[in-house]
Amino acid sequence: MTTDLKQYLLSIYQPDGDAPPPEVLEPIMRDLEKLNAELREAGAWVFSGGLCPPSTATVVRVDRNDRGKDVLTTDGPFVEGKEHIGGFTVIQAPDLDAALEWGRKLARATTLPIEVRPMEFGHCG
Repeated sequence: MTTDLKQYLLSIYQPDGDAPPPEVLEPIMRDLEKLNAELREAGAWVFSGGLCPPSTATVVRVDRNDRGKDVLTTDGPFVEGKEHIGGFTVIQAPDLDAALEWGRKLARATTLPIEVRPMEFGHCG
């Protein structure tokens, strides 16, 4: 990785519920494969992955009422919502504008909202 490049997390927000039918999902997956190839060719791809449904999540947190002595675990996502993070891609880009362009391409490929966020390695911004 070139030191001039920063890393960004592109989070894919998808609606809760069943996956779309194959006739909807298959063209999306083809577009996503093309975009991943483009990311690799450009040297921007670092890592990506899909996540299991939110029902498989376990949240671990400190019980603040117990002054942090006890750690609680709960099943499922931390907050109830109509959408969840369904997958992500970590990219490297020279700046936020370049990362946002990759985010736009990912939004077009997936047809879903994408959050672009710089990754922190000692500082943000």
